[in-house]
Amino acid sequence: MKTLIIDDHAMIRAGVRQICAEFSSLFEAHNGDTALAIQRKERPQLIVLDLNLPGVSGFELLRQLLKFDPLARILVFSMHGETFYAARALEAGARGYVSKNASPEELRTGLQRVAKGLTYVESEIAQQLAALPEEQRQHLTERDLEILRLLGEGSSFSEIASVLGLGYKTVANAATAIKTKLGVSRTSDLIRMSVEMRLRREDGAPIAQE
Repeated sequence: MKTLIIDDHAMIRAGVRQICAEFSSLFEAHNGDTALAIQRKERPQLIVLDLNLPGVSGFELLRQLLKFDPLARILVFSMHGETFYAARALEAGARGYVSKNASPEELRTGLQRVAKGLTYVESEIAQQLAALPEEQRQHLTERDLEILRLLGEGSSFSEIASVLGLGYKTVANAATAIKTKLGVSRTSDLIRMSVEMRLRREDGAPIAQE
């Protein structure tokens, strides 16, 4: 089975490559353009996808990969351990979701199940998803999640608008909507929440730190 690992961190790709050693052909990409080029040339059946990539959004890349090959079996392997990221990825067509705080054994299990055409969600996230009301699963849109991520990385509204190809007012209005959804009143609260989420995700990741 041909497997494509998409992550902009070489250490992460190396760690995943070791876990994927049982698969015959392994390919790596550090960004969306390279990933799409490899997909068109090699047609990998199994794809391991990070959501935090330079340039194109991980969610948009997920859609493009599935548009080219609707049968591609995609497991998202992300630093985001929150349920709303997993819910969005699964709704977009991913077959599996594992956070980078999971153990190598759990990632291996997820890869094996997704490779067989089954679905797999990291056990802790799966439990949270099962308890999450449907209306909360729809709480934040993919664009909301991208804006929240970029705010946590220190980007200004102008920089976010440039990265996402949006107008400044669109980003500002989206940030206001996100504050309402999350029950906070200030943009600084959004930034603090995003940074705290990032710090929790990075604490003790088994393969490599983001």
